[in-house]
Amino acid sequence: MMTPRCLRDALIFVSSLLLGAPPAQALEADFRLKWFSTASALPPHDVQRQLDETPSYDQTLDLRMMFKQRLGPVQLLLDHSTVLLSGDAVALGRDPNSAVDQTVTNDERRWVDLTWEIEDGNRHQSFHRLDRLALQWQPGDWSFTVGRQAVSWGSGIVFQPLDLFSPFSPTVVDRDYKAGDDLILADRLLANGHDLQLLHVIRRDNDDDVTGEVSSTALKWHGYAGAAEFELVAAEHYDERVLGASLRLGVGQALLRTDVVATRYQGQWNDDDEWRVSGIINADVSFMLGSRNAYVFAEYFHNGWGVDRLPDNLFMLPEALQLRLARGELFNLMENYLAVGGNLEWHPLVTQTVTLISNLHDSSSLMQMQLNYEPGDHQRLQFGWLEPLGGRGDEFGGVPVFTVPAGTNPTNNNAPGAVVTTGGASRVYLRWVYFI
Repeated sequence: MMTPRCLRDALIFVSSLLLGAPPAQALEADFRLKWFSTASALPPHDVQRQLDETPSYDQTLDLRMMFKQRLGPVQLLLDHSTVLLSGDAVALGRDPNSAVDQTVTNDERRWVDLTWEIEDGNRHQSFHRLDRLALQWQPGDWSFTVGRQAVSWGSGIVFQPLDLFSPFSPTVVDRDYKAGDDLILADRLLANGHDLQLLHVIRRDNDDDVTGEVSSTALKWHGYAGAAEFELVAAEHYDERVLGASLRLGVGQALLRTDVVATRYQGQWNDDDEWRVSGIINADVSFMLGSRNAYVFAEYFHNGWGVDRLPDNLFMLPEALQLRLARGELFNLMENYLAVGGNLEWHPLVTQTVTLISNLHDSSSLMQMQLNYEPGDHQRLQFGWLEPLGGRGDEFGGVPVFTVPAGTNPTNNNAPGAVVTTGGASRVYLRWVYFI
């Protein structure tokens, strides 16, 4: 039987030939195998419960192969993933594990389609894709990147208002690798330690055309002012003007951060320009609790695109909010949130994490608890529980989708006039990761 080490060496050799470099050259190769499984208990008023039974089960199996080849100041990055999805969500045509696992399944809006289907069944599908394919050139204090790469901006812990490019969901578990975008990035390191980044992200519109209306161009200045660290951002994002600022400052043993982003928005039915402001302020601190390492944080988030009261169904949400939900830039519907949490190291190999996200309008909350076990540097096992604390019609208890029409036969205790919802399921998940 081929051992993981033998498999690694064989893949390095084959990759060296494919990349046109002899095996003796310094080719870095890493591999990650991930298994993610969830079980969801759907409430009677959930829309998926109307179509399927409860609990529902979903699984993701992902083999990610990562290669780096350096030739002087030039470096080639290539990450390839082979993914198998299976379960009830696939059968219903929904994204499996979307609340806790943001597996990218297509490149519909990216410039280049680098996703290829392997097979597709009633309850499973498999595909492979390139999540990184970039060429980096680093002459002196300059750095240039062309291709598919990930970019992360801002200082959010749970919420990411300043991260305009494929941000993580507040409850996502797999944060090992952020999804890559097709981009051109220039980075200049200045003599005073500051740096400037000029970024252009290329996308396709609904007609599959590459246009400036759906692309992004941004300039970021990252620097220092005394003990504070700051970022200033100016961007043209989806044909909208964006101004942003981020500040990080140590206060005693804690680190205080704040992000503010203002977007000039003109709606389809609105002749007047309107500025929307979103932002976060958070603080976190690490300390010793007896002989154990501990960490706590708190974060307030204002969503300038949110509503202060949920409508009767999702289709009545404001146009600007629906656009950002569809693009994967936002994951929350209302205006104000508070997130608190932390972790405690019970043992050098065992850590427990707890996060509570509260909606400050309807008082519903989402609790996430997770136990992490790391038996070695190459392996990680995570068991978690995601529990909504709210009622039918609350954001974290079940967002309204539609009302059962009069004259309809009751199903699953939903009589005519009852509100059918989505997003109110209790979930448990198991994630296993092995690095080669």
